[in-house]
Amino acid sequence: MKYRRLGKTGLRVSVIGIGTWQFGGEWGKEFSQPDVDQIFDRARDLGINLIDTAECYGDHTSEKLIGQAIARDRDKWIVATKVGHKFLSYMKRIDTRTPETVREELEASLKALRTDYIDIEQYHSWGDDTFFTPAVLAVLEQARSAGKIRHIGNSVSKNDNVNQIAASARMDIQTIQIIYNRLDRTPEKTTFPICIEQDLGVMARVPLASGFLSGKYKPGHQFPQGDVRSTRDSAQIDKKLREVEKIAREEVPPSVPMAEWTLAWCLKHPAVSTTIPGVKSIDQLESNARAADLDLVRDDHPQAWKLEAAAESSASDTP
Repeated sequence: MKYRRLGKTGLRVSVIGIGTWQFGGEWGKEFSQPDVDQIFDRARDLGINLIDTAECYGDHTSEKLIGQAIARDRDKWIVATKVGHKFLSYMKRIDTRTPETVREELEASLKALRTDYIDIEQYHSWGDDTFFTPAVLAVLEQARSAGKIRHIGNSVSKNDNVNQIAASARMDIQTIQIIYNRLDRTPEKTTFPICIEQDLGVMARVPLASGFLSGKYKPGHQFPQGDVRSTRDSAQIDKKLREVEKIAREEVPPSVPMAEWTLAWCLKHPAVSTTIPGVKSIDQLESNARAADLDLVRDDHPQAWKLEAAAESSASDTP
């Protein structure tokens, strides 16, 4: 595993993290505690140290499973969670974005995670109308002063939200979680320049485009009921999958699995500190981790990429 500095937080995070929305039960699979324990046992072996979760992945369900899985070595992990939504039922939430509800959600997250502190507490897809509320920021700053959170982050809903990301420094936000993948490169021209300028740690979320960039699915694929992808427009899914086929044909080296190439592609951008792909199995976790061993470089053709052995200093191989 390789590690990078997460912006001005100074934290050293694995370039491959674990996204955990799937543990909340909305991705076509229910997870038991032994399932999650096994995933984190293997993540330890692989050197992964970053976990991203949220208050509304189930009713703190994901957090509870994670809290149990890492209880024996909590200090070895960097845990990022979020605040701003309350889970009601499958794919139904309500906004909880007042000082009082933020305080309540934070305490519930601490309890679920079985921890005294959260490394990164993130705004969870807030609109500008509530994001800039001074009283909410005051609650987060008070929690940080009390040692309940270490850093404040922002998981943005729209990856071209220049307004919020530009305000990071004055709102004491140190990390940005943002959608970035080979199918959606919007941040490259809109928000990544700001992240670099303000030294914000960037976590690329949905790096596999909800699995579409894994190479597993072909146009016409039907996702089962209970999988969040089954609720999406089938025509749009097919359009994305046709584009994925073109990318696989023209850009991915024949010897490299597409999922691994895709994560390495995200990590090539200088703004990106880490990626947080979700996993449903040990095999997926191991595949994700192998992406840390790839380095992709451009040649003279702007759309052509080739594989080159990673050339990183020995310092990057230790957390």
